Amino acid sequence: MRWKGRRISSNVEDRRGGGRAKAGGISILGLIVAFVAWKFFGVDPQQAYQATKQVTSQSQSTETKSLENPSPEQQEAMDFVGTVLADTEDTWSQVFQQQLNAQYAAPKLVMFNGIVDSGCGTAQSAMGPFYCPSDQKVYIDTAFFKDMRQQMGISGEQNSTELSRQDQAGDFAQAYVVAHEVGHHLQTLLGISAQVQKARAQSSEVQGNQLSVRQELQADCFAGIWAHHNQQRTQFLEQGDIEEAMDAAHKIGDDYLQKRATGQVVPDSFTHGSSQQRMKWFETGLKSGNINDCDTFNQAI
Repeated sequence: MRWKGRRISSNVEDRRGGGRAKAGGISILGLIVAFVAWKFFGVDPQQAYQATKQVTSQSQSTETKSLENPSPEQQEAMDFVGTVLADTEDTWSQVFQQQLNAQYAAPKLVMFNGIVDSGCGTAQSAMGPFYCPSDQKVYIDTAFFKDMRQQMGISGEQNSTELSRQDQAGDFAQAYVVAHEVGHHLQTLLGISAQVQKARAQSSEVQGNQLSVRQELQADCFAGIWAHHNQQRTQFLEQGDIEEAMDAAHKIGDDYLQKRATGQVVPDSFTHGSSQQRMKWFETGLKSGNINDCDTFNQAI
């Protein structure tokens, strides 16, 4: 993936400087519940937060600051994420204007290490990247990219200088993750997230899970739209990049994660979609480039 030399977004907040916990904290049991919920069953971060709150009456806040004197690798990680975010800003500003006759309002992206306070609660890096609709920010600990490669086996060109230096997953797989979270921001702007939340409140657990799957697949489709238009604007894709993203979509499918964790697959518990579904909808957006083709709520998925 060609990414160097392009604009870096000013909407990145660097909170990687660390911090200290104040006033109690979340219990170890709560952290385990949240970690297992996300890691193995794809439960969205806000549900994981509620689980942690139910097992402890204590609250936690953190003091964070930007990273001082970052290493070349740390600076490159920030530059990469900032460039991808800038690409999403430019792409979605164009798409909103051309397809919706509307103005796009970009999200902030927070980079952190270990623990962070968000509008949705206190988050641990083990929960993975997430979008919080309450403050309209994407949160990402870049250590997740290393986890993608080491624990999920998601990677790009192994002899890449950037990959060996950062010890992370392939760069386009990383970009796909960022674009997916920005896709959830689009759902907030378009009112889709609010509609899903309202419908889930009136649904059974199984029905609520099905709505979550459709919401996640739409974010995958939006990530594909970003790649479609960004390629037209910047010619940023290199050989193997699409396969890299498809591999990432496959290995974060609910069926893949459940089978890997427990040896069993329980479709009614899916919250993000199967590997096949995630690949299908990313590819749909990639080929089409049209928001209307990402309506996962009114057609078979």
